[in-house]
Amino acid sequence: MTKATPQSVVIPQLIVGLGNPEPKYEQTRHNIGFAAVDALARSWKIPLSENRKFQGEFGEGVSPNHEKIRLLKPLTYMNNSGQAIRAVTDWFKLPPESILVIYDDMDLPVGKIRLRLSGSAGGHNGMKSAIAHLGTQNFPRLRIGIGKPQKVADNGNTISHVLGRFSPSENQVVTKLLPLVVECVELCLKQGVEKAMNRYNTVDLIATQDF
Repeated sequence: MTKATPQSVVIPQLIVGLGNPEPKYEQTRHNIGFAAVDALARSWKIPLSENRKFQGEFGEGVSPNHEKIRLLKPLTYMNNSGQAIRAVTDWFKLPPESILVIYDDMDLPVGKIRLRLSGSAGGHNGMKSAIAHLGTQNFPRLRIGIGKPQKVADNGNTISHVLGRFSPSENQVVTKLLPLVVECVELCLKQGVEKAMNRYNTVDLIATQDF
């Protein structure tokens, strides 16, 4: 009888935050992925600078687990995020499962994050592009809740919601949430994505009044 082989631990080597360039998109809900990568860059003291070859802001450094880590903010606009991701993965010959993509999710309330090893785009255009360019859904992703608009029937209302800014009360939550995202990613790097899923997928900053 053959023994089941243990599942390999998934440790990210490239962390990508999705968003749109240009000052008018700064601090919008849709750019929470950019904000997360900025928080990681500050925490790990990794400078980000524009890299034309990678079509994005890129930085390399050493993560808290003392391994080389790369950070990327695609500057291709959300719908073409996969172009920049593919440019980096091709250059460094990284397998898709070593890429952690961080992005906004309307299906999660503000104050919650959700980490998964793989999955569909769920209607997110940035993820559709990433999946198309990588040719697989099998790469980890960290979704950050931005909540739903009050009226979801109107598509224009949805667009204005994701491209709008957080309310003052939501900003208080986001300010506390970004350090939690940093903790979550650091656990991914130290012990693997699955360990971090077990620890952080149940956290709800609003429900626990942890702010």
